[in-house]
Amino acid sequence: MIEKKLYTVIIFSENTVGLLNQITIIFTRRQLNIETLSVSPSAIPGIHKFTITTFADENMIDKVVKQIDKRVDILKAYYNTDEDLVFQEIALYKLSTERFLKMGTVEELIRKYNVRVLEMNETCVVLEKSGHYDETQNLFKELSETIGVLQFIRSGRIAITKSPVERLSDMLANMERVLLEKKNEDGKE
Repeated sequence: MIEKKLYTVIIFSENTVGLLNQITIIFTRRQLNIETLSVSPSAIPGIHKFTITTFADENMIDKVVKQIDKRVDILKAYYNTDEDLVFQEIALYKLSTERFLKMGTVEELIRKYNVRVLEMNETCVVLEKSGHYDETQNLFKELSETIGVLQFIRSGRIAITKSPVERLSDMLANMERVLLEKKNEDGKE
């Protein structure tokens, strides 16, 4: 049996209506479930960055990324393993204020999980935890078992590569250099 592992697909594009739907169709056609999805502007003005995680084998993820890369609206798509990235998720936990204060080990919990209190009022407390999936899940499990969680939400993975510059920056610089060389050659004729 082929071993599946978690891959992070990073896609760069302009902010085009309907593009997300086109990308997700590529995953569903290949029977791949999207585990997490995050979209935001990138460091390059006018360019958006999609960060998608899915379980697949390397052959399958390579095909998916090549198919995504062929789309006209896509500037570039890459896939990475966890070793190539620095990544985080953010989780929010809504708890009963009364039960939270009765816990007695609030300070210990905050220190243990590096939790931030976002909101506290008469009825509820909202905690924020950033970290990897296991870290946010462990806090959820502990809170569920001790005092109960009223609401819980986790963001999709956000990630940057460990390389010194974004690979898209290298690609765009190379394209610009090729265009400049072509323009210089055309001017010599």
